[in-house]
Amino acid sequence: MADIYKRFTTEDVIAGDVQSISSTVWSGDVNPLTTFFTGSSTASFEYYVPVYDKNPITDNSSAVQFSIAYGHIAGSGSLGTTTIIDNTTNTPSKAIYNQYVNLLLPPSQRAFTIDGGSTTDFYAITINRARYKQKLDPGNWQLNISGSSGKRHFIDGSGAGDDPTINAAGRIFNIYSGSGAVTASTTVYGLAYPDLGILIFSSSIASLAGVPINRASATAAKNAVSMSLAISQSAYFAARTEERVTSNHYFVRVTNQQFNFSNNPTFITGSNGIFKWSTMNRNPQVYITTIGLYDDNNRLLAVAKLSRPLLKTFNREALIKVKIDY
Repeated sequence: MADIYKRFTTEDVIAGDVQSISSTVWSGDVNPLTTFFTGSSTASFEYYVPVYDKNPITDNSSAVQFSIAYGHIAGSGSLGTTTIIDNTTNTPSKAIYNQYVNLLLPPSQRAFTIDGGSTTDFYAITINRARYKQKLDPGNWQLNISGSSGKRHFIDGSGAGDDPTINAAGRIFNIYSGSGAVTASTTVYGLAYPDLGILIFSSSIASLAGVPINRASATAAKNAVSMSLAISQSAYFAARTEERVTSNHYFVRVTNQQFNFSNNPTFITGSNGIFKWSTMNRNPQVYITTIGLYDDNNRLLAVAKLSRPLLKTFNREALIKVKIDY
């Protein structure tokens, strides 16, 4: 009977090898993203604007890359209704503000603090979850915004050596004007949450870049649409993901005396187990094509395929490394 299993020893396994892998965020490995499409206007634009890499009306391969939302602490800048129970106004901008407060801030904090002061309204840019994967790579993104005052560039402060603050939402970096890893000023224009793929911009960037913003109460202003147009005109949003991949390495050592036979029924003939081919006598030859990894109960857990069959005889040995990433 041919050998079927071989137990790994501690010398055969290297576990917990961790590597950081950076790749582009956008579909099709495009970086930077230079084309932006929002499709036709829908009711959802009152809450957020989805931004595609291609025209979703004419191209079925288009995919949402990120979304833009506008939030106001009191609900201004959007059209809403007054509830009968507590006589308060519920509007999309207020819902957006509270949504990001609940997601990003600790329970004791009910307003965003940017550049040392409370921010009553902001723009939130949320990268599609499938795009940023594990987390956004801080220091490796840049967003340009164009308006009547010209084009402005924004990055986070990690490239300048800023240490992040940390809360339940993960790391938090300040957002500055600048490009590459060089900040242009010390003014903070927002907060970057790379572990959630979210950028919170103070509404001050609207006046900085010359983007119109409407804070009138009970008005369907759709400020997120105005910001999407400003980003589209800039035609530049570069970003990369950061993933920590853990690898286990298994070294399969096949000595000259092992795995020289096959349990395949075609390997023998007759009831006495005679080699089907006489040339196999004293010199059997088989080919290794697949390695299976089993647990102690002989349950198959993983399969590794060799790029090409590997000849195995009594005068040949092999060392095969199997790598599992997760």
